[in-house]
Amino acid sequence: MTSKNTSTRLLLALWDLGGTQQEVKKGQLTKRIVSKNQKVADYQGIFEELHKQGAIAISKKGYSLTSGKGLEVLGEGLRSGEFKFEGTIVGTWAANALLRWISQIDVAVTGADVPVNGKGAIASYDEFKSVALEVYDKLNQNYNLDDLVPIYRIRREIGERVSRTEFSEWLLEMQEKDILQLQGGSLPDNDPAKLEDSVTTEVSGLRCYAKLLN
Repeated sequence: MTSKNTSTRLLLALWDLGGTQQEVKKGQLTKRIVSKNQKVADYQGIFEELHKQGAIAISKKGYSLTSGKGLEVLGEGLRSGEFKFEGTIVGTWAANALLRWISQIDVAVTGADVPVNGKGAIASYDEFKSVALEVYDKLNQNYNLDDLVPIYRIRREIGERVSRTEFSEWLLEMQEKDILQLQGGSLPDNDPAKLEDSVTTEVSGLRCYAKLLN
């Protein structure tokens, strides 16, 4: 398969295994995508490229699919017209995953106003503000973050309910209205995917943390 096809198949497998909601163990993913005549090492370049794009996050134990960029890249790959399975046998998981994706009509990518994980898509700034503050409080309390909540965690918690662009714009609007202060600094591991899920502005540059203003 071509590199593009392999990337799309890898992302499809990760999505089907629930990679947008939880980390998928490395062995669980490679079991699906690595055929008998291949080695895990053959996919190393693909993993690195997808990580560089911000489509997936990689840890020592496994992989996860970023709800924004990852789903966008997967959707583009499936719709490209070039994606195909080679050979005469297609794995049952792949066929079922494609059917499930089609049945959802790219809901996660288009941001349509349908339930996502039991909650509807966010359609306005006021709704976003309410949800963002609720998520901020939950993360701050549950993880003892001392009022400095990583923006990437807020973005991932809200997930597919809002587009990446609207998340950034509305979060910046909350700062303009003195609700939140977006602060710079660096993340402990400086994971490119986490930095990608933070907020960058032309004036202030990268902002990794949000602090609630009294």
